[in-house]
Amino acid sequence: MEFVPVEPFVPEQPGDAHFMGLALEEAQRAFARDEVPIGAVLVLKDRVLARGHNLTRWRRDPTAHAEMRALVRATRATGDLRLPGAVVYTTVEPCFMCAGALVHARVERVVWGARDEKFGGCVSLGSVLATPGANHQVQATEGVRAEEARALLREFFQIKRTAARRERGQA
Repeated sequence: MEFVPVEPFVPEQPGDAHFMGLALEEAQRAFARDEVPIGAVLVLKDRVLARGHNLTRWRRDPTAHAEMRALVRATRATGDLRLPGAVVYTTVEPCFMCAGALVHARVERVVWGARDEKFGGCVSLGSVLATPGANHQVQATEGVRAEEARALLREFFQIKRTAARRERGQA
């Protein structure tokens, strides 16, 4: 029997823009803490179950990504490591680690704003969500409120570049 992969991409659905707005609020919280501004919200049955934003620098933890933090909080809230039917909204395309965790948690769908050309594990550098042969595949919707997510990232990294130039005496 030959494996036929599920088409991972589905169109934007009602409520996606609203929940992405909550993820953008989380990204703002990360920005305020001098973290890369990425936020995530995990929704189950149209109810926000968990939120998270990047805290990798503050915690000195490379796994403290927004999606991972939301997943951990959601599994603690449910008492189960599986989250069937859940939708994760994240401002930026998940990396390989986060995409793998979404698959392991059996999340139904992930929705993201901007692509991550340097680290994205869903479409930019790989396709973890729909790997042929995997025991679960996650549907995806991309581009929801993408410009807002990109603008937040641009602003954050522009501030970082300006500060770095000042430190080198090039301001």
